[in-house]
Amino acid sequence: MKTALLVILIISSIVLVAAILLSPGKAAGMSGAIAGGAESLFGKKKAKGFEGFLEKTTKVSGVLFMLSAFVYSLL
Repeated sequence: MKTALLVILIISSIVLVAAILLSPGKAAGMSGAIAGGAESLFGKKKAKGFEGFLEKTTKVSGVLFMLSAFVYSLL
């Protein structure tokens, strides 16, 4: 049980680090702020493409990492 949980913890941490490093930055100075406002105004969907995939991967691996770390600390 402990070994399987440790493997899940290690894999989720590697996936989390990779997803964060591959995701593009949100702020690119003043031009990024203007473009971000235009995207929300005109309704560009962020869920499509590689950025959406990385965002979902980051969320899932983050939750998995936190839960596995919590359970591993209880054992």
